[in-house]
Amino acid sequence: MSDLPIKKIIHVDMDAFYASVEQLDNPQLKGKPVAVGGGSERGVVAAASYEARKYGIKSAMPGVIAKRLCPELVFIRPRFERYKEISIKIREIFFEYTDLVEPLSLDEAFLDVTENKKNISSATRLAKEIRTRIFNEIGLIASAGISINKFTAKIASDINKPNGQKTILPEDVIPFLENLPIQKFFGIGKVTAQKMVGLGIFNGKDLKNQSLEFLNRNFGKSGNHFYHIVRGIQDSEVKPNRIRKSIAAEHTFTNDLYSIEQIKEKLDSISDELERRIKKSATKGKTITLKIKFNDFTIQSRSKTTNYWITTKKEIAEVIIGLLEQKEIEKPVRLLGISLSNLFNSEKHPDIAIQLKIDFEGYI
Repeated sequence: MSDLPIKKIIHVDMDAFYASVEQLDNPQLKGKPVAVGGGSERGVVAAASYEARKYGIKSAMPGVIAKRLCPELVFIRPRFERYKEISIKIREIFFEYTDLVEPLSLDEAFLDVTENKKNISSATRLAKEIRTRIFNEIGLIASAGISINKFTAKIASDINKPNGQKTILPEDVIPFLENLPIQKFFGIGKVTAQKMVGLGIFNGKDLKNQSLEFLNRNFGKSGNHFYHIVRGIQDSEVKPNRIRKSIAAEHTFTNDLYSIEQIKEKLDSISDELERRIKKSATKGKTITLKIKFNDFTIQSRSKTTNYWITTKKEIAEVIIGLLEQKEIEKPVRLLGISLSNLFNSEKHPDIAIQLKIDFEGYI
């Protein structure tokens, strides 16, 4: 374990957030399979209620497939302003306990409660109290993970979902991580997990048995990260003023795109969405990146940095067309994405809208 001061970190994750908000606002939807997103041929599920998940429906699934799995599935158009409104209310509850709140998205956040405004020693008790208040005051359920760092707390919050919590005590962190299947490690995606399995790494203990040299050789910069997290070492602070580094919009297509005309048409609609997000964030940037995922799941990125601030769809389109024409598209396209980075607020405008050694006996 690290010699750094032990912390008490809570990861709060709202359960089926978008779908739960829709069921909250429309009681007729309670108990029914609900999907937020589009059920059309090219629609995609953004979120699914737990009733829908029983049918195998999950986020990013094409709407037509979801409907096939569950013919009685109710599709609801997303209402992001409403989700944001609820998210702000939830964060107001968080701030009654600590100022060290780091939102990851509208529906999840890290809280550092090592020292807290309630002077409650048990982080487990704090997490339960926060979850109870979210239910009583807002009407939604949340799950939580509690541990010594963000990495382990994030994994723990998923263990007793929905409407549950899990505490990983300091002395249990290493055994917990050693027994954890490699696919369950936060930040290890499907491709990396497959590579690890191919190298004989099936769980945390297998990962821990690898040398730093071996991990760096096989996983590059991530090797150092893997070496430390499996030993319970992660020094990343809970950062209340997270700085937004980019704004992006992307779409996965039900049917692959084969022609440049199809690709340009889809990029046009993605540019529309990106412009809306730029306006909503009240920012601007100078670097445009085009992301292309082909049907063999290989990904290609092309970027350009301008000498002027980009804020409109027209400015985005001018750069994107140039990036698209840099190299011929030789394979069918599965996904397209556009991101804006090198933001005006990346140095001076943090996206706010979104230590002593403690005796951990108080965890229980």
